[in-house]
Amino acid sequence: MMRASDGSAIFTVLIIYDITDNKHRLKISKLLDSYGTRVQKSCYEAKLTSVQYQKLLRDIKKNLMEEDNIRIYKINGCDEIVSFGTKDYTEDTEVIII
Repeated sequence: MMRASDGSAIFTVLIIYDITDNKHRLKISKLLDSYGTRVQKSCYEAKLTSVQYQKLLRDIKKNLMEEDNIRIYKINGCDEIVSFGTKDYTEDTEVIII
């Protein structure tokens, strides 16, 4: 498990969504851009501490519309990402939390 500079655990989080309203979908994708990396059109990956994870949940709840479908998977354990296909949105970047 990865750790932040303060020793807190860092989790891999997968956020997937199905939002039909274009304007609202753009708003949610901009919110998710501030947390992680888009890996597919409606899917983001993020490396977050528990505090950041809780803030993500609050931010999504604040912006949620009734017809939205947003799923968040907090992945515990070893990180392994296997990707197939021609378009790879993932980036291997070192996480630095200040």
